[in-house]
Amino acid sequence: MDTTQRTEQQRSADRRRRELLEAADRVVLRDGPGASMNAIAAEAGITKPILYRHFGDKGGLYAALAQRHTDALLDSLRAALDAPAERRERVEATLDTYLAAIEARPQVYRFLMHPAEGSPSEQGFDVGKHSAPLLRRMGEELAQVIEDRLDLGPGSHQLARVWGHGIVGMMHAAGDWWLGERPCGRAELVRSLADLLWGRLAAAGDKAGGPGF
Repeated sequence: MDTTQRTEQQRSADRRRRELLEAADRVVLRDGPGASMNAIAAEAGITKPILYRHFGDKGGLYAALAQRHTDALLDSLRAALDAPAERRERVEATLDTYLAAIEARPQVYRFLMHPAEGSPSEQGFDVGKHSAPLLRRMGEELAQVIEDRLDLGPGSHQLARVWGHGIVGMMHAAGDWWLGERPCGRAELVRSLADLLWGRLAAAGDKAGGPGF
């Protein structure tokens, strides 16, 4: 097989994978964490063995969907952090971007963070094994932003990682509680969380030569 044929086959496989992920997205938007491999295969117009051939098992499909949605969320968070505004406004905009994303697609959020709910036939699915890496990835991304932009003095690398993972953990826990109970409006939650963060973030100077925070 020549290079042109291999390239075309890869493009075809990538296109088919995107189509299957889009079908999975439609089912997740409808069924949330109750989305099953059977329902996704039916939505895509294929048999479950063919779906397994592309993703291996529910864990493989979950990982592919998680990367798809996490990539989009991280792009939105970076845009909020890069917006031309005062630091406090950008902190609030970043918090609001995360909360708006989970509010807009709660079924997707529940599928990613509470994937075992509503799936009694797939109880062997390990929730923590698959959802924890999403938060870890977001924490590392935010830690890098903090380290690149803020002058935190000695031990800045470790402190940036503490802050990055701590902020992501706070956003996740507060957002999860808020999405379930809706005790207040999103804007009020954003202001409250920003108030909690603001002391050290306000005091830290921008890193020399960095893009600023």
